[in-house]
Amino acid sequence: MNNMILKNARVVDPVRNIDCVGDIGIADGMIVEASEVKDPQVVDLSGKVVSPGFIDVHVHLRQPGNTAAETVATGSMAAAAGGFTTIVAMPNTSPAADTAGSIELLKRTAQEQAVVHVLPCGNMTKGGKGEEMAGIGSLKAAGVAALSDDGKCIQDHALMRHVVEYAKSFNLPILDHCEEKTLAAGGVMHEGKWSVLLGMNGISSASEELMVARNIILARQIDWKIHMQHISAAESVELLRIARKKGIKVTGEATPHHITLTDQCIKKFDTNYKMNPPLRSERDRLAVIEGLADGTLTAIATDHAPHTGTAKMVEFDHAPFGIIGLETALPLSFTELVTKGVLTIPQLISKFTSGPADILGMENYSLAVGRVADITVIDPEAKWTVDKNKFFSKSRNTPFDGFNVQGQVVMTIVAGKVVYSR
Repeated sequence: MNNMILKNARVVDPVRNIDCVGDIGIADGMIVEASEVKDPQVVDLSGKVVSPGFIDVHVHLRQPGNTAAETVATGSMAAAAGGFTTIVAMPNTSPAADTAGSIELLKRTAQEQAVVHVLPCGNMTKGGKGEEMAGIGSLKAAGVAALSDDGKCIQDHALMRHVVEYAKSFNLPILDHCEEKTLAAGGVMHEGKWSVLLGMNGISSASEELMVARNIILARQIDWKIHMQHISAAESVELLRIARKKGIKVTGEATPHHITLTDQCIKKFDTNYKMNPPLRSERDRLAVIEGLADGTLTAIATDHAPHTGTAKMVEFDHAPFGIIGLETALPLSFTELVTKGVLTIPQLISKFTSGPADILGMENYSLAVGRVADITVIDPEAKWTVDKNKFFSKSRNTPFDGFNVQGQVVMTIVAGKVVYSR
């Protein structure tokens, strides 16, 4: 725990609509007036941006079950290096996070090993199989922050309706991977021009669009929060745009890879470009960016999905879906959105802070005096090259190795403690 004064920084706080040069005081893990800090360590952050700590609502830590790919310890260090002070751990572990005992195990492990806040997410259905509702009441009592069957999507609409009704009664947001199974079955990339040219089975964007529409209908009927994970299709963005204008309680996230890459990349046959939902067309990519620009998509999340090199070193058809993303999220988003004039720095920061906080029901998530000192410091001018061999993550399955980017996390503070610093 450090008593610090962060001096001369550009303070960006989207919730309070603050964007000015100033000082931030930290004492006993809390944000205080700079003048009240006794015997502080003074850190001059001239030219740097200070924001509330980033939140990632979509992270796979792989523990328990696949610690060869990632652990709570390595995943949390990767999060810290990416500027994230809070991450939501997806429940598709082995065993699944569908009981109070599995949630307690994750919480205990995180308390002992994690350097950032790890919020457990519980399964909507037993084993994440989409057949029988999990014990949502006991999951809530155990301390889950949300419910999801991420990686899978409940195909039974009546079951999904009951899950949403129970989630509402326990004040838990739903985080849903939107995919209609029969339209996606056997697909390994986006269904379009490039899947035809490459002779690969395609995943239709209609598979996502259909379930986004289903969730909008349920959110309207039940009047409860359903968050759509990793939106990738232009039609999905438009459906969300219309629904949100009507006041329906739906939100959506974009990933850095869906705003940066397209299905044309698959011609390299590099399995690090294989994820689900898949990289889609340029039209879809631009629609997702437009959704971020106009506020339809309120969050950027990584869908950090570690896999071992061995798992990915197979034919494209047989490789698992997913890439890592915690340590590249800010620079990729900054390069694609800020340097190209799509978003301002405060707007981008809102996608990493207030947007995710709203999804989770975290009120007034800001740098206000009296708040826990969860803080991210960014150098907006830093230009650098991504090197996967310097990652803290245990895995290396990224397509962004060697990318030239701008914007870099230089310090991450969790509850007043510096957990990452360049």
